[in-house]
Amino acid sequence: MKALVYEGPKSVSVKNVPDAMVEKPTDVLVRITTTNICGSDLHMYEGRTGLEAGKILGHENTGEVVEVGSGVDRVKVGDQVSLPFNIGCGFCENCERGNTGFCLTVNPGTAGGAYGFYGMGPYAGGQAELLRVPYADFNCLVLPEDARDKQNDYAMLSDIFPTGWHATELAGMRPGESVVVYGGGPVGIMAAYSAVIRGASQVFVVDRHPDRLKLAERAGATPIDDSQGDPAQQILDQTDGRGADRGCECVGYQAHDAQGNEDPSMTLNSLFQAVRPTGKIGVVGLFLPDDPGAKTEDAKTGRYPLDYGTTWFKGQGIGNGQANVKNYNRQLAQLIHQGKAKPSFIVSHELSLDQAPEAYQNFDDRLEGWTKVLLKPAA
Repeated sequence: MKALVYEGPKSVSVKNVPDAMVEKPTDVLVRITTTNICGSDLHMYEGRTGLEAGKILGHENTGEVVEVGSGVDRVKVGDQVSLPFNIGCGFCENCERGNTGFCLTVNPGTAGGAYGFYGMGPYAGGQAELLRVPYADFNCLVLPEDARDKQNDYAMLSDIFPTGWHATELAGMRPGESVVVYGGGPVGIMAAYSAVIRGASQVFVVDRHPDRLKLAERAGATPIDDSQGDPAQQILDQTDGRGADRGCECVGYQAHDAQGNEDPSMTLNSLFQAVRPTGKIGVVGLFLPDDPGAKTEDAKTGRYPLDYGTTWFKGQGIGNGQANVKNYNRQLAQLIHQGKAKPSFIVSHELSLDQAPEAYQNFDDRLEGWTKVLLKPAA
């Protein structure tokens, strides 16, 4: 089968590799019809993790089941399925509590597993023609009958739509409240979109790329261009000096200012200023305990200078971590099915798998108009 393979910093290629296959009775084999390039893929692409060469990338996967293991009861050949990026067993303590992003079974020695991702187990990614799905009865979300017609919408269920929703959940958002989202990438736009769906009174998105700020408007948010002045002050000015009720950090450890200076703690420290006293901040931007490409020795081991006195004095709360996708994907699928949500408005490019290396380069270079890239291996 063809698959996109990581070869080293800024180097990926489409290669012929051994076919994925059913390895255990609880597995299914999925023919990938849509697989997305995620912003967190770019951290690996840039060499900002310890990812080993030869890894098949891709954790945002949708497709058709073509083979089932003998121990699979619910999922059938022909089912159209969305696959949460985080792999869960369904029976460990964390999975039973709904914390499927922190499964204790699938990646022994740590909490959590994922397809094609550094430090998240041995699992191949889905930027390929075929993907093995472990614990398939638990991990596969069988999609409604309009799965093919709304493929690009349902493709957002594997990661960015649930992750954006999770950001608002971590922030404790309630209807009628104001929300500020830092980061206008795919997850940040989905956080803003989620806040609008959930009944926010005001939503702000902080970024500086014109195409992203336009998408923020399409999502129903007010764009805040941080190249035009301190974003926290802009939020305070638009909330009568009070600050937003809730904040969402959707940037992560490669945050940088308008001049290109990297500062991993920049967005969090700005959120401490932009969110009101006793407000809460949800952090879904990627932060890792090791970053070989960091600018300082502390940042290389995940230590960042935070204005903790500010957030403590203001009595703010902070919620952290990756989304437990299964907590949200079934309900979000119903919003799509019933026409209440159409997250595919974020898609800028639909390309073949063979075009993936060029797509990675263009997306990583932040070229104008490259906001969300979908790959179609089965095309």
